[in-house]
Amino acid sequence: MKPIKVGLLGIGTVGGGTFDVLKRNQEEIRRRAGRGIEIVMVADLNTARATEMTGGQCEVVSDANTVVNHPDIDIVVELIGGYGIAKDLVMKAIANGKHVVTANKALLAIHGTEIFRAAQEKGVMVAFEAAVAGGIPIIKALREGLSANRIQWVAGIINGTTNFILSEMREKGLDFGTVLKEAQALGYAEADPTFDIEGIDAAHKATLMSAIAFGIPVQFDRAYVEGITKLNAVDIRYAEQLGYRIKLLGIARRTDAGIELRVHPTLIPAKRLIANVEGAMNAVLVQGDAVGATLYYGKGAGAEPTASAVIADLVDIARLATADPNHRVPYLAFQPDAMADIPVLPMAEITSSYYLRIRVADQLGVLADITRILADASISIDAMLQKEPGEGESDTDVILLTHRCQEKQVDAAIARIEAMTTVSGKINRIRMESLA
Repeated sequence: MKPIKVGLLGIGTVGGGTFDVLKRNQEEIRRRAGRGIEIVMVADLNTARATEMTGGQCEVVSDANTVVNHPDIDIVVELIGGYGIAKDLVMKAIANGKHVVTANKALLAIHGTEIFRAAQEKGVMVAFEAAVAGGIPIIKALREGLSANRIQWVAGIINGTTNFILSEMREKGLDFGTVLKEAQALGYAEADPTFDIEGIDAAHKATLMSAIAFGIPVQFDRAYVEGITKLNAVDIRYAEQLGYRIKLLGIARRTDAGIELRVHPTLIPAKRLIANVEGAMNAVLVQGDAVGATLYYGKGAGAEPTASAVIADLVDIARLATADPNHRVPYLAFQPDAMADIPVLPMAEITSSYYLRIRVADQLGVLADITRILADASISIDAMLQKEPGEGESDTDVILLTHRCQEKQVDAAIARIEAMTTVSGKINRIRMESLA
């Protein structure tokens, strides 16, 4: 069977890794796919660099439209990123009857519904394993490996930059700003790290996982997104004393009322495997009704780990390119006409446990007043830690861990507690998940 021909849009870190791994493991990949897979054209604005990286082994062009319009290209690999030109190119490729592989989680989280609909109409595949958790095959696990299960929830450390920062803050006792500069110096964080540290990147990925897990449309605009910029080293220290670790989690959970879709710092019991994922590594925990809990761990970024996922998608397409489009694995795991219209819950309706750090005057009766307000809101306390005031200080920290309750109950209680004259500043609230 003749080789399948690939056009690569962008040959930066991931594109270069894809070219190198495909060349190095060419024979192994051919044996798996049943036919050769060849990158025959690369589009990159820096044509000199692209020519050097490819060693003159394929045609290099500066205009990506040349690739998506070329009649001999079977698969377009989009590694440009962003929502603008990347979307236009993907839609042109689909309109031209070409299959698409992309690592662009932002594009699919925002425009996935439109893109998948267009691909279905043209009978082509859109594969995106590399868009979530780098080299970890979590998309394939959710779409295929766990297809017998009713997925109950998914929780993941799906951004390596923030996990590195939180690991360093815990191990070294440093504040957020100091560790962010260290992460930038080491190349773990971008010069503009906003998408990572504000939780947006993780929310893009959580949105895609929620759609595949529950058979709902991609709905990034309904996700709750909170980053790690407001975390304090003192909270990481207190969490450790209470037997927890703080991780930025992407969480998608099915409830009777609807779907919870949220990204935020989360206290996890230190004994959980996922709580011990350190550095820039990623991990995703999936709870299915038949299989129970399964954990997927590995490198969530980098040239060759991400290239591994890109090439796995190329192999899948090479195997299935001649198959009946109606009998391929659906883009979002569920048949397009069987997607569910389950509401994504507003944050006030989600249920969790909570860590509350309250700065209070060291006076009699303060704690009793706080516990009375919590009781009025039907919030029960699971554990408490009260620190002695520092030398010369009249205020101290009280840390409360609550049992599970609705977010709106906690919102109401926090408003009342912050209004107390014996409470100073804002209450620091971090959600908790047992992941049991």
